[in-house]
Amino acid sequence: MMKLKEMIEKYPQTQVWNDSCATDELTYALEYGATGATTNPVIVLQVLKDNLSKLEARIRVHCDENPHDSEDEIAWRIIEELGVNASQYLLPEFEKSKGKRGRISFQVNAKYYNNTEHIVAHGLKMASLIPNSQIKAPASAEGIKAFEELTYRGVSINATVSYSVAQAIAVAEAVERGLERRRIEGLDVSTMSPVCTIMSGRVDDYLKSYVDKQGLIVNPEILEHAGVEIAKRAYEIYQERGYTTKILIAAFRNHYHWSAFIGADMILTIPYKWQVRYNNSNVAIEENIHKHIPQPMLDELLTLPDFKKAYEVDGMTVDEFAHFGPFKATMHQFLSGYDELVRIIRDIQI
Repeated sequence: MMKLKEMIEKYPQTQVWNDSCATDELTYALEYGATGATTNPVIVLQVLKDNLSKLEARIRVHCDENPHDSEDEIAWRIIEELGVNASQYLLPEFEKSKGKRGRISFQVNAKYYNNTEHIVAHGLKMASLIPNSQIKAPASAEGIKAFEELTYRGVSINATVSYSVAQAIAVAEAVERGLERRRIEGLDVSTMSPVCTIMSGRVDDYLKSYVDKQGLIVNPEILEHAGVEIAKRAYEIYQERGYTTKILIAAFRNHYHWSAFIGADMILTIPYKWQVRYNNSNVAIEENIHKHIPQPMLDELLTLPDFKKAYEVDGMTVDEFAHFGPFKATMHQFLSGYDELVRIIRDIQI
């Protein structure tokens, strides 16, 4: 049996999602038990590049039908169309689970990361496109405020560009405030399914770069576990406090980003290439969520200032989230990915 399917059958609380809106990849993921999907500007750009010969015709149709649209408006028509198409594959699971599974995450315009009103407005627009939407936005200070408001408006959120225990707690608390506002007004919350992403692999990437730039010598193995330990600490706090929000793991770089979380009541959004690797691996399917690295390894990680910021409950204030190194690095990539996507549209439109 393929490993991901084996895991899901043994530990059904550990969900697998497809980290793309590409329907061929989603079809593969669903075959092995996936129950959701995620997108972001870089993912959509890659889908567009991989299918440009087919999608160019759709872009031209949008340009012809909307001759006065800007390149950005055409870009969002394509982003929405790709997401809506992929969402149809997940509707059966969404309906069967009464909204708890079978969602696709649409990411709002990354340029809005510092504007709560823009995040909320774009999030509401995206959420209205399909019944099984989940709205993704960066976990900046402004994003945290938006998560409360979107939750209050009945939108299931996905907090992204998130790397730290402090961000995870702020997201969960914002969602709880939004849910409580709905309950006070007698509004339904039974079908809502919020998640908070922790980009474990990007934490590892950033710390490896930091160690290299600083000319430090550390046990190299600790840098493969940094993001895992942060996510596990956040998960344990979520379990202790009974938050509605679930942890979602993203940015896969090694098998720990999957195997270390086996048995957890969480979501793993896995890129297609890593799904294939994991399925064909010989990794044992056993519960690992409560296993941690040895204390000396954790102590060495805690000597790295940015790991400590991400690991400690009070490692950062909300206003510091958008200034954290991994946040800035990812936002640069997301914004660059969106810019490249728009350039492709421009070349076709003009």
